[in-house]
Amino acid sequence: MTMSDPIADMITRIRNGQRARKSSVTSPSSNLRRAVLDVLQKEGYIRGYREEAGSDGRKIYEVELKYSDGKPVIMEIQRVSKPGRRVYSGVDSIPLVYGGLGISIISTPRGVLSDIEARKQKVGGEILCRVF
Repeated sequence: MTMSDPIADMITRIRNGQRARKSSVTSPSSNLRRAVLDVLQKEGYIRGYREEAGSDGRKIYEVELKYSDGKPVIMEIQRVSKPGRRVYSGVDSIPLVYGGLGISIISTPRGVLSDIEARKQKVGGEILCRVF
């Protein structure tokens, strides 16, 4: 079965895992998912992730979720750009998430970056998701 939105699938797995107080969740492997997980790890929203072989031989990521005082570090994570409605933003119009307390993850010509890094590198792109 093909998946029309793999990023939304991974985000939903993370959100559901944190609501269920799981220590980790799994997600199928892809380069875009790896790039998004790299940004989440760099910004401190997840402990980390590792690539493993799944039961059917395909590669999967095991994402270690992060909690602070028993509460999930990620309070809100949602998909912005969807397959039916892509959302692009120039460097001057990248929206702040809760006044700069959260981040947007952006797919740019220089790779997948947080909104902070995109502003530093003066590059815009497709806003994949927002995290708070």
